[in-house]
Amino acid sequence: MGDEPVRHDLVAADPAAWADLLRARADLDGVPHLAGWAEAARPLIVRRRVPGEGDACVPLGLPLPPADGKRRIGLALPPDALRPVPPPTLAGTAHHAPAAWAPAIDALLALGNAHRLVPRPFGALLWQAVTGLTYLAATSDLDLLWPGPAPRTLLDGLAAIDADAPMRLDGEILLPDGGGVQWRELREAPMGGSVLVKYLDRVAMRPAATRMV
Repeated sequence: MGDEPVRHDLVAADPAAWADLLRARADLDGVPHLAGWAEAARPLIVRRRVPGEGDACVPLGLPLPPADGKRRIGLALPPDALRPVPPPTLAGTAHHAPAAWAPAIDALLALGNAHRLVPRPFGALLWQAVTGLTYLAATSDLDLLWPGPAPRTLLDGLAAIDADAPMRLDGEILLPDGGGVQWRELREAPMGGSVLVKYLDRVAMRPAATRMV
């Protein structure tokens, strides 16, 4: 890989490196879908590094579909075994969503257009779109990533759409420094307050006011 990865980046694993990893992980023997994951060009997602993990490998994860236990599997591979995968957009994945979500998704796309921002999914909608497996259920949230910093009008628009949507609207504002902050926490932070920002290798409390323009 070229650029330093950040949380939520999508990557594809070299099939040979993937096979080596699975052979070294006895705890993953027999886990559904994993054997052919790399060969099917299904991506992995960059996650936050946990304490004790070194920085020689990129921390990665994938969730199993709900029918297979919804297990979240943590992995790590060296950068040279990975290639970046362009992230899909909300507009490009909307046809995978339940029909009842359509009005809310239309409103979210309009909100993004008004702010010249392109939201992209993570969570169940992302995984269903990029794997072809069934991740979405009637009780699923819609998880979105928005480029930041976030104007107050964007945060208020998200809250208004969330209030009327048939699903819970969740997600993060992605900051220019590679951090991510939950949009509700950012919107609800009091004047002069702080918010929790997650990075690849740490979490930090940052002033909320500096995250909005």
